[in-house]
Amino acid sequence: MFKVYGRANSINVRKVLWMLDEVAQPYSREDWGRGYRPTSEAEFVKVSNFGVVPVVSDDGFILRESQTIVRYLANKHARHDLYPADLKTRALIEAWMDWAAIDLYGAARPVFHAMIVNAPDPMKAIAPADGVAAWAVQMRRLDSQLAHSGPFLLGSQFTIADIPTGMVVNRWFTLPFEKPALPAVSAYYDRLAERPAFRTHGRNGTP
Repeated sequence: MFKVYGRANSINVRKVLWMLDEVAQPYSREDWGRGYRPTSEAEFVKVSNFGVVPVVSDDGFILRESQTIVRYLANKHARHDLYPADLKTRALIEAWMDWAAIDLYGAARPVFHAMIVNAPDPMKAIAPADGVAAWAVQMRRLDSQLAHSGPFLLGSQFTIADIPTGMVVNRWFTLPFEKPALPAVSAYYDRLAERPAFRTHGRNGTP
């Protein structure tokens, strides 16, 4: 049995849930993390002492880190359409995944925390201007890439590179602040929404 430890509103957990649906992997899930059972509890620590979600158990094989879990699932299910075996293509996919997790999400995180996590009334919160500006720099970089390569990060084929990127793009469009026009990103967001798994775990109204 495949089991996911982590709350369904976590952006990193949602990457894994999206991938699980893409590969049609049955799973169960338990809520852990902010707003739910703390990961400092002994039951969670027995599974992972890193204190972060998601963590998965694949018949007792424990794995953490959302990006790694996504790649593991692609390999487990031999989904070479999502994660091609060609070395150079894989390197490009992994580079975009790293960028999405570090640069893109790193720019988005302060804005999300200011508006949602730390705000008593998220709809009245004002996103910090410098945070939005830093995020917009990365989003313009994404817009340029998609305008050049589109409709997905590596061209015509959806790959696992689009999963972490797509989750941050969803957060960009869902949070209420003034945004620059990014036509290629807007088209990308709509293209991702053609995938049922993204509508379920990504573009579902949750930032």
